[in-house]
Amino acid sequence: MSRPSFVERHKLWTPAQHAAADALVQRIREERLELVRFAWPDLHGVLRGKTLTADAAVGALSSGVKMVGTLLLKDTSHRTAYPVFQPGTGGVSASGFAGAADVVMVPDPTTFRVLPWAESTGWVQCMAYLPDGRPAPLDPRHAAVTLQDQLAQQGMGLTTGLEVEFHIYRITGVPADPAQASWPPAPPEVALLHPGFNHLTEQWFDLAEPALRIVQRTAQALGLPLLSLEVELGPSQVEAVFGPCDALQSADQMVLFRSATKQALRRAGYHATFMCRPPFDNVISSGWHLHQSLRSLADGSNRFSQAAGGVPDQPLSAVGMHWLGGLLHHAHANAALACPTSNGYARYRGSTMAPQLAVWGHDNRGALMRVVDTDSPAARVENRAGEPLANPYLYIASQLAAGLDGLQHRRNPGPATENPYQPGSSLLLPQTLEDALAALGESELLRQPWGQGLGADLIDHVVHVKRAELARRDAHAGASAGNPGQSKDHRAWEHAEYFGVF
Repeated sequence: MSRPSFVERHKLWTPAQHAAADALVQRIREERLELVRFAWPDLHGVLRGKTLTADAAVGALSSGVKMVGTLLLKDTSHRTAYPVFQPGTGGVSASGFAGAADVVMVPDPTTFRVLPWAESTGWVQCMAYLPDGRPAPLDPRHAAVTLQDQLAQQGMGLTTGLEVEFHIYRITGVPADPAQASWPPAPPEVALLHPGFNHLTEQWFDLAEPALRIVQRTAQALGLPLLSLEVELGPSQVEAVFGPCDALQSADQMVLFRSATKQALRRAGYHATFMCRPPFDNVISSGWHLHQSLRSLADGSNRFSQAAGGVPDQPLSAVGMHWLGGLLHHAHANAALACPTSNGYARYRGSTMAPQLAVWGHDNRGALMRVVDTDSPAARVENRAGEPLANPYLYIASQLAAGLDGLQHRRNPGPATENPYQPGSSLLLPQTLEDALAALGESELLRQPWGQGLGADLIDHVVHVKRAELARRDAHAGASAGNPGQSKDHRAWEHAEYFGVF
């Protein structure tokens, strides 16, 4: 008698996933796929994994695929942020990863897709588990799942919609000299797709249309709920808007969209970057606006709408106002999860349309939380803090934790703002990643175990990895300036760190 598979031994699939696995196997055979990519999103939302032949993929569906555990410990340059070969070092965050031991990627068969840009290739998203079947403690998706389950116990689900700004350039040159290979790799040389500074103009859209057609067809072929593609204000800047769906599904779609967009465009000679502020003069920073509302699991109704329990003189129901109160109460601690790179904080300084204070407003794009469509079934809150490089599981998990806390403690969001850029306000959001990490590390809520927060180990891990990144940035700037610690120009480092890979 054969031994039960990894999935069977640890009961990791639902009946729906077992049924999806059977359909997946049939589809691999009927469509004569040759390869299947097993993909897992890391701490930064970058898809990593292994590509298996079709026959091997069928067997790996229930057995999982082993990968080196240090992939959970990487910073944005792909450096391991812990000394995993030194016993007794690394702290609790490296527990279970000593010696670069394996973890197991377990696929979710319901996520299977055929890639439209790669010949005869399937794709399936995975979650990371330890060899004993426990969820990998530093996997952000697990933290988001448990918080979503906690909300479900109250009969509600989080619905989210994505507005994602990013930049597309034409590639004019790619470093090819092996003698000049670097870590991280040198970014490509690029040219503008459109000249910018004419927001939503049809002429600029027409200039960008060949590249945007690739984005459109790729997203739709993958089943992503794309609604529109738009020309943004900055040179070569565009935006993709997606329809609302379950929050965890939105997070899965975000990591797939970023990766698929970069791959499909690269094959056509374009470079897409989700870096918030590419390292060029006159560039406009990109944001990721996260729309959110709560729905009843019983009947699908919007629990934020006034029809669900209106509050006199307030735009949302009592549930909606308390959720909003929680988001604002924990906005400072959540900043590093919405905007996790040093590059992203340039967006908050001197920019209208980007938030600076932890305030909310009626259809006010300068406020952190914009409350919109309050007289319709689509009543919702738009969080405008995010940058497009944010890990979507951490970003959404932070909203779940803060919102649940708002419901539990009946948080009051206070009055709507009419001056979202009021100078000298005590509600100023963190202006640097260093300040945001300090607030994150001190958050009692986010350090709570999964189901209430993100867990102390995961929070300490994020802070540790991000501070390691900052230390490398400052060392580079100091060396470049010939005076360690004195240089404030980090643009060259950010160009090398983020522009090519992200």
